[in-house]
Amino acid sequence: MPAALQFLKEQAADIVLLQEVNNGTDPSFTENLRAFEVLKERLDYPYADFAPAVINRLEAGKIQEGNAVLSRFPILGHDVHFLSGELSEHPYDPALAPAWPRNLQHVALDANGSEINVFNFQGVWDLDGDNFSEQRRRMSDTIIEQVKNKPHVILAGDTNAKPTNPAMRAIEEHLTSVFGNSLTTTFNMQRKDNPGYATAAVDLMYVSNDLRVTGKTCLDVDISDHLPLVVTLETTNPTKEKE
Repeated sequence: MPAALQFLKEQAADIVLLQEVNNGTDPSFTENLRAFEVLKERLDYPYADFAPAVINRLEAGKIQEGNAVLSRFPILGHDVHFLSGELSEHPYDPALAPAWPRNLQHVALDANGSEINVFNFQGVWDLDGDNFSEQRRRMSDTIIEQVKNKPHVILAGDTNAKPTNPAMRAIEEHLTSVFGNSLTTTFNMQRKDNPGYATAAVDLMYVSNDLRVTGKTCLDVDISDHLPLVVTLETTNPTKEKE
């Protein structure tokens, strides 16, 4: 938590998308179990939204885990769509994580007069990033149904799939992939012992054609088992301020 908080302070991004965020509320819980609360307390973000995907039963108690968006822009509205399963309780066992529910968090923001539609998700789990399973097909269909015809769309997260997977390629028929196939991996190999992760880029980002990418990078920093994506965007309308 200290390293992650310091990193986010230094980046000072307008919008932050996070996955696998714990939202425990008991003051006796450690900071990592109260991550959403701690992020709101320690960082300068006046607006925040949390979308629980699963309720983990730990020895300390029941803890919601899900996706979170932090924003400097006001939230106009929000909704959640499940990509697999539904919000439910499960014993906390990493071996069971592949079967946990996954969701798509949608937050509409007022960014200096422009409506920005932010979609944040953690994809259905499959160790084979190229496998085009029926579950991944449904995930892709759900995402496309939600993002199509909306203005200023940002879709990002831990997809748990490679960009070449047909499920992700289908999304590219509606949105532009920010990084394409340029990333070798988005895993922090300091925290992984499976060599397959070294060639797996699963943290991805897509934007609609009314947003322009003016900067992008994947930073090799040790704050998580994944590497963060940092992207600068602006609307294609020159009268609008940079987001």
